[in-house]
Amino acid sequence: MDYASAFLAQNRAFSDLIRNADESVVVPTCPGWSLKQLLRHVGRGDRWAAQIVSERRDEFLDPRSVEGGKPPPDPDDAISWLHGGAQRLVDAVEQCGVETPVWTFLGPRPANWWIRRRLHEVAVHRADAAIALGSDFTLEPDVAADGITEWLERVAIQAGGDRAELPLEDGNTMHLHATDPGLGEAGEWTVGVSDTGITWSHEHGKGTVALRGGATELLLAMVRRVSVADTGIEMFGDDAVWQKWLDRTPL
Repeated sequence: MDYASAFLAQNRAFSDLIRNADESVVVPTCPGWSLKQLLRHVGRGDRWAAQIVSERRDEFLDPRSVEGGKPPPDPDDAISWLHGGAQRLVDAVEQCGVETPVWTFLGPRPANWWIRRRLHEVAVHRADAAIALGSDFTLEPDVAADGITEWLERVAIQAGGDRAELPLEDGNTMHLHATDPGLGEAGEWTVGVSDTGITWSHEHGKGTVALRGGATELLLAMVRRVSVADTGIEMFGDDAVWQKWLDRTPL
């Protein structure tokens, strides 16, 4: 996937959705936030990542200190600010080198990691805006599927510490199957538990709980933006395993 192009496309789609909307509209999937706060969060996040990359940082950067971290008050200028932050990250990665190691909250990663992370960040927040505005939302199947993969990669690294708090218990597995044409093995995920914590693969298999549906709906269910009951997803097996997974993956 061309992550840079996909990221810029999602940034544009997000801005198109909120450009003429009332900035005071409440975003129910981000409690306490309005559309104005959502825009600021997305735009500042892109500039935060861009500054980390451009400075080749090897330590945390306080988001409050980000250069140009506040959108201008004029709505049109705020949209330009949003676009500018996304382009700044793409340019920073190109200038720094995609493989140059920089700080991330998962430890040092290649600079291009940030473009993929921000792609899926803005995609999910576009869903937040769509839900707030009562608009339809969908993603290209390959983007949605990669969003699920990226989410599982982060869960596998960040979940754990206390084994009793893992999102899956020993002996339980979870299988996801995206039904979109053309995804192949990239549209299947089997998640389990090993001695080291959560593991996952693109293997086909049965799970203690299994979910089957479109990649966009699967992603939104995984990140707790929609309930499975409100989608076309089919669930098989022990739904308590799915609920525990949701309760214990608040990333």
